[in-house]
Amino acid sequence: MSALAAPVDAPWDAVWGQEEAVRSLRAAAEDPAMLAHAWLIVGPPGSGRSTLARAFAAALIAEPGDDAAMHQVLAGTHPDLTALRTEQVVIRIDEARRLVERAYFAPSLSRHRVIVVEDADRMTERTSNVLLKALEEPPEHTVWVLCAPSDADLLPTIRSRVRVLRLREPDVDDVAALIAQRTGVPLDVAEQSARHAQRHIGMAQRLATDADARARRAETVEAVLRVRGISDAVEVAGSVVRVATDDAKALTAQRDEEERAALLRTLGVVPGAAVPPAVRGQLSALEDDQKRRATRSLRDGIDRVLTDLQSLYRDVVVIQFGRDADLINREYEQDLRAIASDWTPERTLVVLDRIAETRRNLEQNVAPLLALESMLITVATGTTP
Repeated sequence: MSALAAPVDAPWDAVWGQEEAVRSLRAAAEDPAMLAHAWLIVGPPGSGRSTLARAFAAALIAEPGDDAAMHQVLAGTHPDLTALRTEQVVIRIDEARRLVERAYFAPSLSRHRVIVVEDADRMTERTSNVLLKALEEPPEHTVWVLCAPSDADLLPTIRSRVRVLRLREPDVDDVAALIAQRTGVPLDVAEQSARHAQRHIGMAQRLATDADARARRAETVEAVLRVRGISDAVEVAGSVVRVATDDAKALTAQRDEEERAALLRTLGVVPGAAVPPAVRGQLSALEDDQKRRATRSLRDGIDRVLTDLQSLYRDVVVIQFGRDADLINREYEQDLRAIASDWTPERTLVVLDRIAETRRNLEQNVAPLLALESMLITVATGTTP
């Protein structure tokens, strides 16, 4: 159930599988003595961090029984809610400054002003420092809610000024049951998708409902399993980047065009007419934002591939240590056992470390093709180039 579909008198119903976290935040929303001025919700991707943050905001802003306010918060349109979810590589410093400015406004309609930062792990050190003053000297009636995969993703100075709430990872069977209930797909498809998504609810739902996405994952995994030498590594790296690029274009092209058309309508430009010089700056700014979003989409797509490969070699190492009852990639068990037999555990761990390093490097804007080529050469040879 999405946040928008939740009953307006029960925003917490939108949160799935996080009963303990809901109890903590519900108590904080109801008792001022338990309410911290800044929270950090941490949990793995797909655990429901953003949904929980929005439900908490609804409980803080909307009075009991105020259905209209509840609807507005859950839809992200309430004037006392400011939410930032970046679609770019990092959260920009000017975005952080705008959040801080909003934090010092008194609530306009409700008891609290709530600032939600869904991707707090994408703040650079300089951007994080912009938030420090607001967290050190919190404005009255303002509550910050940051979300990140881990508290280690934020600076110690930020961590020391927030109350950390850790979410639990759901079981594969629980995610599969939820996906089957939500989408109506067969339970075996839902179970496979939950495994392959490593219990990430959103990704599991996408795999379960998109046969093309399942086919692309299978194609990539099987291509990597066939890598035997440097030429294979280079070829497969190029293929992965091409597929991720095509996916990113497909995901963003229609939205980009709709945004461009909407901006031109707002500026009074008739469809098909030349863009007047006076509005070209605004159009250029939109295009720059769209390019940054496309870069983020591409890197996210490649990161998903690397996550799949981590699961693959994680399976290899658990086989090598005799703990193979819970394989993520059961469909490739024969290939995985062959690798486990041919490789030493040390080599497998080298490959896993290399994949993790590649993921970190991509966050630092390393060229994706070069990063993947280097990583796959390690897969092929067992050594770091």
